[in-house]
This record gives sequence, structure tokens and C-alpha cells, in this order.
Amino acid sequence: MAQFLLIRHGQTDWNVAGRYQGQADPPLNATGWAQARELADKLKGIRLQALYSSPLLRALQTAQVVAEKLQISLKTDPRLMEIHQGDWQTRLRAEIQALYPELFRTWENEPWQVTPPGGESLEEVQERVYQLMDEILAQYPARLVGIVTHRIPIALLKMRFQGLDPDAVRTLELPNTYYELIRC
Repeated sequence: MAQFLLIRHGQTDWNVAGRYQGQADPPLNATGWAQARELADKLKGIRLQALYSSPLLRALQTAQVVAEKLQISLKTDPRLMEIHQGDWQTRLRAEIQALYPELFRTWENEPWQVTPPGGESLEEVQERVYQLMDEILAQYPARLVGIVTHRIPIALLKMRFQGLDPDAVRTLELPNTYYELIRC
């Protein structure tokens, strides 16, 4: 039986401010670096067969700390990147609400019905993340693989492997450096 250790990246200044990151690339802040080190210490006894990460800096920096502690090689794959939020990226939540009131309200209540202007739909993110996971499952059919990524990809994977309702994609609480073992 294959298993995934799903890991969300450490904190950035944008997380604290409520700024939409999407595929913008802010680094970990001091708290995020400390979270990554603490996470790596917690995972020290886990024997991963592989570790994959989003190439976005906040995930990659978190993954590098884990890889170094676990003495495992790290592979990056762009399919693990967060949803591209188009015109919403780099903006504060209040700005988005003011600029796109109806669209944002729909995003908050029916996220599968909305694509941020110039961005990516949840279906597009789901397609790329699931494609990569199918490849990893084929390559490591009975192994434990670490996946360092972002909130939306993790929520989509929990939907797939834990049968969560699709509406959970926007409401699921996944704090920075959240991690969970998922059996497939």
C-alpha cells in the first residue's frame, strides 16, 4: 500500500498579512524557517522513499530543510504549485473583495464555479496534481513518499484519498507546516 506524507510549507509574511500568494513567490519568514526546522525534527524517524516539492520558494525552502534532516534527495515538480490566482495574486483579501465583490463571494461559497481573473480553475489544479500523484503511485506502489506543497493541492489530495466533499477545498483548515499521513 502506497502512502503519502502531505506537508504544507512554512509561514511567509504574506500568510500573516492575508495576502494571496498563489504562484507568486515570497520566501519563508523567520517563523516559517523555525517551523520548517521543527517539522524536520518531528519527521526525523520517518523513512521516506522520495521527497517531492513544489518549486515555489516557500515550499522548496521547507522541503530543503526536511530533505537535509532526513538525508534524502529532493525532486521538484511544477504540478505541485499552488493554484494560479491571476489578478488576485499579491493582493490582500479586502482588496479582492472590493475589486471583485460578486466573483469573490462566489469563490468563497462555490469555488468550483469560479476561476480568478487570469488564473486557474480548481479543475485545472486538480488535473495536474492528480496526474503527478498517479505517476508517483506507479513509481512507488508500496512506499512512503513525502509531498511538500500548498493548501489547495493538499485539500484536493485529501478529497481524492479521503473522500472529502469537494466544497471542503475552500474551508479545510491546513495551517503552515501541517502534515498528515495518507494511505492510498
